[in-house]
Amino acid sequence: MTAITNKLVIIGVGHVGAQVLTTAVAHQIASEIALIDIEEGRAIGEALDVDHATPFDYNANINVHKGTYEDCADAKVIIMCAGPSIMPGENLDRLVLAGRNTETVKDVMSQIVKYTKEAIIIFITNPLDITTYYAANYFGYPKGKLFGTGTTLETSRLKRIIADRYHVAPTSVQAFMLGEHGNSAFPAWSMINIGGIPANQLDQYFGNETALNKEAIGKQVVQVAYDVLNGKGWTNTGIAMGAVRLAKAVMYNERFVGPVSVTLEGEYGITEKVSLSIPCVIGKNGIEKRLPLNLPQEEVNNLKHCAKTVRAVLDSINIE
Repeated sequence: MTAITNKLVIIGVGHVGAQVLTTAVAHQIASEIALIDIEEGRAIGEALDVDHATPFDYNANINVHKGTYEDCADAKVIIMCAGPSIMPGENLDRLVLAGRNTETVKDVMSQIVKYTKEAIIIFITNPLDITTYYAANYFGYPKGKLFGTGTTLETSRLKRIIADRYHVAPTSVQAFMLGEHGNSAFPAWSMINIGGIPANQLDQYFGNETALNKEAIGKQVVQVAYDVLNGKGWTNTGIAMGAVRLAKAVMYNERFVGPVSVTLEGEYGITEKVSLSIPCVIGKNGIEKRLPLNLPQEEVNNLKHCAKTVRAVLDSINIE
């Protein structure tokens, strides 16, 4: 496939943004990468550090530099990483960040729209579904061109856990975590399979000493985020890989299918105004198509619970 255009802007180069930069360079998805950070010295330092890696023969000669919001004017993809994250010892719920980071989103989006409404914007900033909903609905950005990484990372974690259980490559696992990027995310077991073998038959085909415990695995996917946070102080590698995967899908018009956070439009009978993760087709225009899967009622109920959880937070910070 041929790239449409290949300038990437990364906003916020803390732990997450810096890892997004490293991953984007390693996967060579852009020929130019501009870094924007409220601390100008950090953007300069990260750009220089990566620049010093380009002479190695396994790296492309990517132009990485400190940028300004003017760089958004001709960007194909903007990845939004700015804003404080949960720190060890804090209330370990992404939703506690809502009040802090909506102000950051307001500042950033107000600058972006001065220069573009064409770039595809991928949100990482937590609480993901809150910031994505606010950014997508309050700044006049075109529908489908702004979305959040959503449960991309939870889905990756789920695939890894299932792959380890059945001793297969995680790329052989077809699975989605849906709903909130956070504590109420859930596995869509009705859609999970390995090589076309559905979840309820996996023990039969692949064998295991213990019976598949779907509830325990769902809890494990959510808990492992806090295991990473408590172990190293932040999470950045997995989410950076997920964001770059989505950016690559846009750059190369791949029409990649993955669960990303979008503002719902009545899917599954959900009437709350929220952004949640459902499977979508990602291509050069951002969200090319939504895929509201035919879920059993139990999973629809889980999605409705996610909607109520996220809507309650939006209400608490006066976002309609």
